[in-house]
Parts: sequence; C-alpha cells; structure tokens
Amino acid sequence: MSLQIQQPFAQSGAGYFMKGFDLIKLKGIKRFVFIPLIINFILFSAAFYLLIEQLDVYMLELQNWLPESLSWLTSTVWIISLLFLLVMFSFVFSSVTNWIAAPFNGLLAEKMEALLTNETPPPGSALDIVKDIPRTLSREWCKFRYYLPRAIGFFILYWILPIIGQILWFLFLAWMMAIQYKDYPFDNHKINFNEMKYALKQRKGLSYSFGITTAVFSMIPIINLVVMPVAICGATALWVDHYRDDFITGNK
Repeated sequence: MSLQIQQPFAQSGAGYFMKGFDLIKLKGIKRFVFIPLIINFILFSAAFYLLIEQLDVYMLELQNWLPESLSWLTSTVWIISLLFLLVMFSFVFSSVTNWIAAPFNGLLAEKMEALLTNETPPPGSALDIVKDIPRTLSREWCKFRYYLPRAIGFFILYWILPIIGQILWFLFLAWMMAIQYKDYPFDNHKINFNEMKYALKQRKGLSYSFGITTAVFSMIPIINLVVMPVAICGATALWVDHYRDDFITGNK
C-alpha cells in the first residue's frame, strides 16, 4: 500500500507548501534543490542590485525637484516605492527564474515523487536535462500563453475597481502560482496542460490555498529565494496524495 493512502502528507494546500520546507532537506534531494537555489540567488542578487541602484537615481531626481520644505517626502516616497517594487519584483522574478530553471525543476519534482512513493528514482544526468529543455520550455510557453491575456484583464480591473480589483488580482496570481508549481509532476508524466488545469479546478480549495500561501511567501525578501524548490516539493507531495492515482495506470 502506498504511503499517501495511509496518511496524507498535509491537510490543506497551505500545509503542502509548508511541508515543502521539510521535504527539501530529505537525503537524496538536496543536490537537486541546490542548482535552482543557486540560479535564484545569482539572478535575484543581480536584479535586486540594479533595481535599488535605479531607485536611488529616481529618488535623487525627486529630491532635486521638490522644494526644501517638502524634502522630507523623499524618505517616505522611497520606502513606499521600495515596498511596491519588492512585491512586483517578486512576481516578475519568479516568472523569469521558472523559465530558466524549468528543466531542473522538473527533475526535482521527478526525484521527489520517486522518494515519496518509495520507488526507484530514474537515473538523471546533465544530458537528460539538456534533452528535456525543448519540452520543458514548450510547457512554460503554454503557461505563459494562458497567463498573459488573463493578466492583462485582471491588471486593468486592479486599477479601475478599488479593493475588489486588488483582491481579484491577488487571487489570479495565487491561481497562477498553483498552476506553475503543481504542473511540474503533471508534465513529468506527459499529462496535457488542459487536463492538468481541469484536475486543478476539480480541487479549487487545495489549489487556491496552496497558491495563496506560495504568493505570500514570494513577497518576502530573502525567503522568496527558496520558494521555488519548496513549492515544487510541496506541490509534488500534493500530486502524490490527490492526483497521481487518477492519472497513473496501475495505481487505482
């Protein structure tokens, strides 16, 4: 009897994300976490440095433009601007790094699933990752095509509907977080993108709970560096508990 049938790894979508913090420390997994983590760290450090440097330039221009009596506004605007940029940057940064690290992310989900189901993990090598690049990037492109038109629509609502627009935008981002990370184990088993979306919609509570938690942690500087591997491991545990038996022949 498989482990997930005896006892679920978590009781909610949020619980599965938090479970990811434990799963990334399991023996045999750390080396697959390390590569995406290094990619995250390098890209985040470089992009954040450029972002802060550019912000300082704009703040200097603002300070020169404001009269002396309002110079105190510079510090206030700097803090508000920094907080806003951190939130927006976290989502843009997550999207970019997911594209770059997609082949490694798929491999991490594959190894994690084998570990959680007590199966022999498939052999992995640098050549396997290279061979998988076209397929994984094609899948990322499917996600992007799904995301872009909806993002434009919800972004417009963000500005024209006070409060409601902001809530809808955040819920949309949470849904996209669920799609982004829960898709890796689906894609490893060559499950069609539309089938994956339908499966997620059948358990919307799990998807939104997982996505909201992931989105919140993605907004926190430094912690967002480990969100990607944590979310992948948590999403893989969720796949094992709630989706795998429906798609993998012989487990029903």
